[in-house]
Amino acid sequence: MTEQSTKQTAETAETAEAEADVVADVVEPAAEAVRPAPHPVVDDAAPAAAPDAAPDPVVEAAAAPAPRRARRVLWAVARWTAAVVVCGGVGAGTALGITGLDRDEVPGLATEGDGRWEYPKLRLPALPADRPRPFTAANDGEIHYADVRELLLPPPAGATPDPKLDGGFVSTEAYLSLYGKEFRGALRQGLADSTLRHVAARGWTTPDGTRTTIHLLRFSSVAYAEAYQDEALQIDFTDGPKALPDGVENVVPETFADDIEVPETRAYAFREKKPYGPEQVRWAYVQAGDTLALITQTRKGEALGVPFQQTVTLQNQLLG
Repeated sequence: MTEQSTKQTAETAETAEAEADVVADVVEPAAEAVRPAPHPVVDDAAPAAAPDAAPDPVVEAAAAPAPRRARRVLWAVARWTAAVVVCGGVGAGTALGITGLDRDEVPGLATEGDGRWEYPKLRLPALPADRPRPFTAANDGEIHYADVRELLLPPPAGATPDPKLDGGFVSTEAYLSLYGKEFRGALRQGLADSTLRHVAARGWTTPDGTRTTIHLLRFSSVAYAEAYQDEALQIDFTDGPKALPDGVENVVPETFADDIEVPETRAYAFREKKPYGPEQVRWAYVQAGDTLALITQTRKGEALGVPFQQTVTLQNQLLG
């Protein structure tokens, strides 16, 4: 082999070796790129990665769902906001609905019935021209110028009127029949001495069996009305009146009469004390100027206190 041939052969060998090294440098990284990445292993003892180290492809893959989690948080906030708005609207609607109801229409707030009767709306009767009310500065005699029949309390709802006591005038004997026979003579004389003008009366019976009567006795003056009350009836709030209703033997004063606040009038109320018969009687007097009212209620077993007090109070207001 010539020297020139030897030199060309050496150069060819060096060129082939350099190309092989270049091929090896290019293929090896490619092979590593396609090699499947291992699953990450959490090792507390492993050293921390260098600050400038390339990020792990697996870690980047785990961080990728962050936007989806943010969307879930926003969606949850939106749902809770909508729920609050809906509940607020329902609550406001309920509040508006409750404020528009009467108390007895609201569940849990209904007022239990206390036994009072339902009376019609009361109005004072019209007076004759230029006539004052009984307890005004222009009426020193405390005279009721209105028709006394129009001052009678009307029956409550559901009551059955008494045809004998229909709101008109009744005789003196009809009034005296309310008292025991042993008292009628003295009362009759007392009425004669007191120049009684007339007696108006009304009566009714409610569905529970309570019988109510109201008698208005109008005298010629307030002095005669007070004289009949003090001398004939002999009303004493501590011991009770001397003249008692028919069949009543024992009496107890009713304390509610002190709570009736109608100016210039006086109320005295009593009830039959045990032992009594099959019925109990409650009765009251209202002295208002020239007029004296007698209110009685009788019921089998027991005459109830609430409707009695209500009736006495309303009749007193009509007279005041």
